[in-house]
Amino acid sequence: MCAHNKINKIGRAMLMVTAGVMAAGLLAAQMHAQTFELSQNGKPVGTASLSLKQAAGGFDLTSGAKIDMPGLKYSFNENESLDGGYHLTKVQLSGSVNGTSATVNTVPQGQQFLMKINASGSVTNTPLAFHPQGVFLPDFDPGALQVLLNLGAAHNNAGLWALIPKQSGSVTALRVATNADMQGSLNGKPIAVHHLTVTFDSNKTEIFSSPSNELLQAEWTDEGFAMVREGFKLTPPARAPAPPPAPAQPAAQAPAPAPQQH
Repeated sequence: MCAHNKINKIGRAMLMVTAGVMAAGLLAAQMHAQTFELSQNGKPVGTASLSLKQAAGGFDLTSGAKIDMPGLKYSFNENESLDGGYHLTKVQLSGSVNGTSATVNTVPQGQQFLMKINASGSVTNTPLAFHPQGVFLPDFDPGALQVLLNLGAAHNNAGLWALIPKQSGSVTALRVATNADMQGSLNGKPIAVHHLTVTFDSNKTEIFSSPSNELLQAEWTDEGFAMVREGFKLTPPARAPAPPPAPAQPAAQAPAPAPQQH
């Protein structure tokens, strides 16, 4: 998918669902006021932020992002309330895409989520089916990706759903694949890095996290976008050492072909 198609989707694909049970007070204490750099094809285009704090009975999450690049001026601010198991209790989001503003408010009501979308002077109220695990996921939202990591850890990366406020709103499943661990450094110290691939419909996000499930980096490779936490650097796996030289051949025998390096 090209960057132009990504730009057309921003503001339309804000995701939401609910969560499983997980005690995460330590993680919450560690995730205050994290900042991230946003880039496309290696060029900085914006910033994002995340704060996840303990509150009475659960957590308060605030996050936001701002991108300023040719063809795209995008920003949002989000306030989300979660219970102690990361179940959504309320979310409010306001944003702007190329000068057009929109708001999204979502709350659980019985066995449904009521999603209210106010965009371009039109208000839509849509009841959506309830699913027990989920994420509210605007584009380039580190807070949403952090909640996704917490829910995935609590539920073996299974049963995750997204409510998407596109058009009148819809529900779709999130698919999570676990990849081999990698290596990196955080504030100059070596750290093991978990790697997940998350897909829904035709969208794909690569997510990198610490052993305690803290968000470190996300990539949208089809469009060339990346979001990297301040102080983090992903280390490519070391290349395998070259094989030892073959034993010398007798003078009367032609040498064997050199092994091919891959």
